[in-house]
Amino acid sequence: MFDSPAIQQQDGTRHSDRTRSGARPMDMADLLVAYLDQIGVDCIFGIPGGAIEPLYDAIARHQRRGGNLSHVVARHEAGAAFMADGYARETGKIGVCVATSGPGATNMLTAVATSYTNDVPLLVITGQPTLASFGKHGLQESACTGMDVMSMFRPCTRYNSLVSHPMQLEWKLITALQHALRAPRGPVHLSVPLDVFRAPSKNPAPAYDLTPLLRPSLLVDEGAVDTLRTMLDASRKTVLLIGGACGDAVDAVMQFAARSNAAFVATPDGKGLISPQHPLFRGVFGFGGHAAAEDALNDPEVDLILAVGSSMGEWNTGGWNASLLNERLVHIDESEEHLARTPMARFHLRGNPRAIFARLLERSAAPAAALQAPAAAAPAQASLPKLAPEGILADPEAYLSDDVPLKPQRLMRELGRLFPHGTRFLADAGNSVAWAAHYLEARDRRQGERRAGERLGGDYPRELEQRRSQGGWLRLTSHFAPMGWAIGAAVGTAAANPSTPVVCITGDGSMLMSGQELSVAVAEQLCVIYVVLNDRALGMVKHGQRLGGGEPIGYALPPTDFALLARSLGGRAYTIHSPAELEALDIKSICNHPGPTLLDVHIDPEAVPPMNSRLRVLKEGA
Repeated sequence: MFDSPAIQQQDGTRHSDRTRSGARPMDMADLLVAYLDQIGVDCIFGIPGGAIEPLYDAIARHQRRGGNLSHVVARHEAGAAFMADGYARETGKIGVCVATSGPGATNMLTAVATSYTNDVPLLVITGQPTLASFGKHGLQESACTGMDVMSMFRPCTRYNSLVSHPMQLEWKLITALQHALRAPRGPVHLSVPLDVFRAPSKNPAPAYDLTPLLRPSLLVDEGAVDTLRTMLDASRKTVLLIGGACGDAVDAVMQFAARSNAAFVATPDGKGLISPQHPLFRGVFGFGGHAAAEDALNDPEVDLILAVGSSMGEWNTGGWNASLLNERLVHIDESEEHLARTPMARFHLRGNPRAIFARLLERSAAPAAALQAPAAAAPAQASLPKLAPEGILADPEAYLSDDVPLKPQRLMRELGRLFPHGTRFLADAGNSVAWAAHYLEARDRRQGERRAGERLGGDYPRELEQRRSQGGWLRLTSHFAPMGWAIGAAVGTAAANPSTPVVCITGDGSMLMSGQELSVAVAEQLCVIYVVLNDRALGMVKHGQRLGGGEPIGYALPPTDFALLARSLGGRAYTIHSPAELEALDIKSICNHPGPTLLDVHIDPEAVPPMNSRLRVLKEGA
C-alpha cells in the first residue's frame, strides 16, 4: 500500500527498521513527535492503547535520545483533554492530547467541545486500526466504516481529518496547527491509522520550520483604528469591558483606561486578567457578577462601551443584558464569530486587541513618560474613588462571617488572602464559578505579569510581536461548562508550570465525577490544591430549583469523606469546618509539597450563590 512496505519480524521490529549502521530510521510517528518538539510542546496528555501505541513508542525513543517531550497518563480520556486545555491556557502554546480508537476517542468528546466553545487551542490525536481492516468490524474501529468518530468530532473542532496515507500526515498536521492557532482558536483533530503511524518517513527530520508559520498575526485595520479614535474623541464618558480573550492585550488596555480615566468591568472569564484592587475596576459583569458593574454600564453619562476580547455568550453578557448589548457598544475582537453576536453594536473592529490598543497609545498625545508609570498611578483617577471590596459584594456580611459551617463567601476571601503571589486559581462549573467570580480576590497582581508600566517601556512593538498570551490568575470555563473541567485542567496547569501553586475550586458533585485525576497529580508530584465545596448536593441544581420554583428533586448527594478519598489515592488532605481551621493551615508547607493536597471544606449548604442572570434566562429565555 505504501512506497516502503514494512515486514514484521519475529522480534517485533520491521525489516525496514534497521539500517546497515544499526540506526533506526524515522517513521511517521517519530516525525509527528519531532514536529511537536519543534513548536515547543514539552508535555502531552493521554491514555495508551493498541491503535495509538506507535505514537507512544516514538515518544519513548524521543526521550531516550534526550528529548524534552514528556507524557502524562490521565485516568480518563476526558481528563487528558481537560489537562491539555489547562496546559494551553498556562503556556499560550497548543495543548496536545492523545487517545486510542473507539471509546478512547469518544471519551474525549465532552472535553474537546469545552475547548471549542472557549477558543482554547488543542491538537487532539486519536488512533485507528490499520487501513486494511476498515469495514471488517475490527476491535474499536471508529473511522468512516465503524463507529464514526470523525463525524462526532466535526462539530467541535476547527479542523478534523483522517490521515489515510503517510504522505498526508505532514501537510494535514500543518493545516491543523494553523486552524488551531488562528482566530477563532480551538481544538483540531487528526485520526491516524496504525499502519500510517508505522510507515517510514522519507525525511530524516521535519522538512519545514513551523515557528514563523504559526506566529500570531498582528494585522491592524488602520482606518478602523482611526474611526475608533474619532469616536473616542467625541465621547463624554467611556467604560471598558475586559473579556477572556484579552490575555496578551490587558497591559495596553489598562494603560488606555488610566490615560482615558475610563472605569472598566470584567467578564467572569476576564476577571483573572486584571487586579480587583485597581482603582478603576467596577466589578464583574455577567454570571456571578456585581450590581456595581451593571450600574457602571448603565451610567447615563456613558455614551461609549468598549468590549474587548469577549465572546458575548450568555455567561459573559449577563444573559444578553441590554445594559451591554445596545447602540453604545464598540466590539473589538479577533474573531468574526464573536463579532457576529453583536449586530446591535455601533462599531465593530476586527483585529488583535493588543495591537489595536498599542496603536491607540502610540497615537495619543500623552507624554512618553506616562508609559513608564503604573496604570494605578494616573493622577486623573482621583475623580473615580475606588470602591471597597465589601462595597460591591452581594453579601458583605457573609464575606467576613465567622459562622460555622463556613460561609462559601468567607472561604473565597481566605483563599485569596492565604495563597501566595503567583497562585493560579481554577473554578469549576457550577456554584464554584459563581462564588469565585463574585467573591474571590487574589493579591494585588495579575498572574505572572510585571506591572503595566514596565511592560510598556522600551521597544514596545518588538515586545508586542514576541509576547504570548497568558491565562490570568483566575481561570474558568463558560459556554459548555462541564462539571470536572477544573480538576483535570489544574493538573495540566501545574504540569506546564510546576513551580507555582495551583488551586482548584470544585464542588462535591464534580469531585465524585472526575476526582480520580487527583492520582495523576500524585504520580507526577504536582502541587495542586483541591478545595472541595462539600454541601452534600449538586448545589446549583438545588438552589436553581428553589429560586426558580422547580420541584426539589435529584440534587442530594450522600455524605462523603473527600479527605479520606484523597488519602486513598496518595494525596494529603485536611477537613475544614470553620474559618479558624482554615486559617490554621500551614499554607507554605502545602505549597511546597511535591504532590496534591485536598481541603474537604464543609460549607453552609443554605448559602445562595449569585446566579440571578442564569435564573432569568432559564425562566424567561433569551
